[in-house]
Amino acid sequence: MSVRTAKSQWNGTLKDGKGTMNFSNYSGPYTFKSRFEEGSGTNPEELVGAAHSGCYSMFLAALIAGEGLSAESVETTAKVHLGKDEIGPVVSTIELDCTVKCEGLSQEKFQELSAAAKEKCPISRLVAATDVKLNAVLL
Repeated sequence: MSVRTAKSQWNGTLKDGKGTMNFSNYSGPYTFKSRFEEGSGTNPEELVGAAHSGCYSMFLAALIAGEGLSAESVETTAKVHLGKDEIGPVVSTIELDCTVKCEGLSQEKFQELSAAAKEKCPISRLVAATDVKLNAVLL
């Protein structure tokens, strides 16, 4: 299988420093404000959300294809909640909201496949210690 690489650099203190994240065709800044408050730039949680929503969508499309169907669209949004526990900041919850357009897919089969994708996509498996909530809608 493949190996993917991402790189980050941080300069300065936690609150006053700044960093850059780089991967594939992306290079962008991140700061304390962009992570814990509201500020320009990205943050690790946003990137986890992008990874999770993309992975879930692809995995669900593959499961639908395994039923001999082709989804017109699978659109997933991931909301990554950053909370705090006794150790410090922690990703407490990820909410996946997914809508699917697929001719011929029954509601019952859709619910089965969307739940399976939530449990089995590689990023869901990676974040298994996190409470992942799913709201899946077949249009």
